[in-house]
Amino acid sequence: MIPLFEDLDLSSPGVVIALFDRAADASLTAHCRRGSIDVISATEPGPARLIATGDIHDNTVALAKLATLAGMTATGMTAAGNPPTAHLTLHEIIHSDRLSNGMDFSYRALARAAVLKAAFPEHVHTLLANHELAQVVGAGITKDGINVVAAFNAGVEYIFGDETSAVTAAINRFIYAMPLALRCTSSAAALDVASGGDLLCAHSLPGPLAMDRFDVTLLERATTDADFIPRQGSAHMLVWGRHQRPADVDLLAKRWGASLFILGHEKAPTGAMLLCDHAVILNTDHDQARYLDIDLTNPPTAAQAVERAQLLADIELA
Repeated sequence: MIPLFEDLDLSSPGVVIALFDRAADASLTAHCRRGSIDVISATEPGPARLIATGDIHDNTVALAKLATLAGMTATGMTAAGNPPTAHLTLHEIIHSDRLSNGMDFSYRALARAAVLKAAFPEHVHTLLANHELAQVVGAGITKDGINVVAAFNAGVEYIFGDETSAVTAAINRFIYAMPLALRCTSSAAALDVASGGDLLCAHSLPGPLAMDRFDVTLLERATTDADFIPRQGSAHMLVWGRHQRPADVDLLAKRWGASLFILGHEKAPTGAMLLCDHAVILNTDHDQARYLDIDLTNPPTAAQAVERAQLLADIELA
């Protein structure tokens, strides 16, 4: 485990609540936050490099490897005394395939992501995903016959007992504070939605049945409570979308000035999959887990992104 995660008492309600509260504040007050999304530019001071990822699903080894790739350590600086060497996206962090007596303890992976966000508010981008949203709204997801929301709740209650409500409230604050996307621009026009050619990382995009109800201004404004309502809110439609039509992806790319969407949510057996001309799918949770190491001054096309996606298994932890 990298030093950043050592000596964390993740069974202490006070410690865990403080971690999630600091991360929620960092998410909302970071200079990169613009309404419902984070925005970074390759022309700004700092790294013009991004480690882009797919679903994590409690893969704490993957989480540690990704943090190492981005040059993140316990002190908030690299060993050379410099800031992190890259930006990092993280999403779909909770709901493990590895249960203990029917309980899911993936709140611990979420807490480690919170540590990263609090330590590096301008460089770590914890994106809202459908599993996190399902957890806070209490909408059940069944995976391999298991209600993963209930299993997560059982894990939190087992560890924290009478403090469960307070810990759950802190988890919810962090999740609701998450940006919906990371927008990366290679120009100085970071706030110009029509600038074009930008890279946009999100958990997913709305599916075909939601497109006529989806509010395309969602990424240009702050979210409201209505955006998170299951099957009705635009944030819910965004993170839950599947089987997107190329024409709809093209429409969103044009509307949002994006040349490439890097998404998760869908299964990619080899870790990276071409969705269409403007979008790729990454998975960072299984034995073929992959990530993208992107030069933001020269972002790839979708086809290039699939070719350049690297195996996380090739990275060794010290």
